[in-house]
Amino acid sequence: MPPGQPQPPHSSSSPGPSGQPDPEGLLLCGARLTDGRTVDVRLAGGRIEAVGTAGSLGPACGSGTGAPREGGGVRVDLAGYLLLPAPAEPHAHADTALTADTGGPVSYEPEDVQRRATEAALLQLGHGATALRAHVRVGDVQGLGALTAVLRARRALRGLSELTTVAVPRVLTGAAGVEGLAMLRDAVKMGACVVGGCPDVDPDPTGYVEAVLAVASEHGCPVDLHTDGTDPARLARIAAMAGGLRPGVTLGPCGGLARLPAGAASRAADQLAAAGVTVVCLPQGGCGGAEGRGTAPVRLLRAAGVRVAAGSGALRDVSNPVGRGDPLEAAYLLASRHGLRPEDAYESVSASARTVLGLPEVRVEAGFPAELLAVRGDRLAGALSLAYSRIVVHQGRVVARTSAVREFCDSAAAVELGLPRQGRGELS
Repeated sequence: MPPGQPQPPHSSSSPGPSGQPDPEGLLLCGARLTDGRTVDVRLAGGRIEAVGTAGSLGPACGSGTGAPREGGGVRVDLAGYLLLPAPAEPHAHADTALTADTGGPVSYEPEDVQRRATEAALLQLGHGATALRAHVRVGDVQGLGALTAVLRARRALRGLSELTTVAVPRVLTGAAGVEGLAMLRDAVKMGACVVGGCPDVDPDPTGYVEAVLAVASEHGCPVDLHTDGTDPARLARIAAMAGGLRPGVTLGPCGGLARLPAGAASRAADQLAAAGVTVVCLPQGGCGGAEGRGTAPVRLLRAAGVRVAAGSGALRDVSNPVGRGDPLEAAYLLASRHGLRPEDAYESVSASARTVLGLPEVRVEAGFPAELLAVRGDRLAGALSLAYSRIVVHQGRVVARTSAVREFCDSAAAVELGLPRQGRGELS
């Protein structure tokens, strides 16, 4: 397969039809951790069973991957790989993904939406995201058809990726909002796990937020709203209304906060922190639910105590025709453009993103969920800058593998540098 395309894992470690964790387990050999240790990691029942020094948990791995080991199960040689908690995608648009090249209006036919949503989720899985939250429009032309299609994709992906959906109505206030409010309630009954929307495009943004929060309270759902954040008074009202709501409120992409005067932005950050609101920024740019582009001021928000997660946003749709949907790219941009340490940047696409999705914490320690990403390299900074080769583990199984190979042609420069003639090696 070409570089950047996920490959099917070895059949002995693939999920079965039930999508349940492999009862025989998996042994990851010789992986490097971010603290510099080289370890073996044994997985069983969808969790990390043990972590020990290299060679301490079973027979040494051979040069291949997916070889059998004593006691059943398989072993994967991770020599040369950095092992990390798997990232998650907190802000995807499953119903419009992969539509940039269609050359016409976006098709919301259920078959088209299901195909695109499935393909998009698999692309993001290949990058390492074992869970994602997809915003899906309801009402208007598409009715509930797009949501139905994404829920079908969710069932088809079971055992490979964990997909949750956000119902996004356009208008919820006034006479035009009656149908939207009814559609929102129907969407939750159908299986949408989160209620959301775009208050900025409703004639009455405050009324829109009140309606969303009311439906969320009725059903005990989280809230995830699109807003550009350019209106400090509106953000203050959202924060005041959201304060104390459980299981919580997420706002994104909030790029307009970066365009506010420093004092106004700082006050807004303090209000969001006091209300316990999470902000999902989109450093890769592009989101059809917000008017402007740009990334929220992540360092300001973090300094105020706001939980900040990073998402990919548009995946090759009109908002970002070249969107990659790669969490490591989002982390790279947070580090390179916004000055976050590599560890903090990666945390925004892993631990914080998982918290947004209501998922349990992952650490490479015994007892934690076996949701892992192995990237070729020995340091996190290097992995964020150039990480093509990846092995993805979901529910204790290898579910995707991406390999890239670099070949140096016979040249005087290669000889001068001491590189092998016609050298061939796996690319980071």
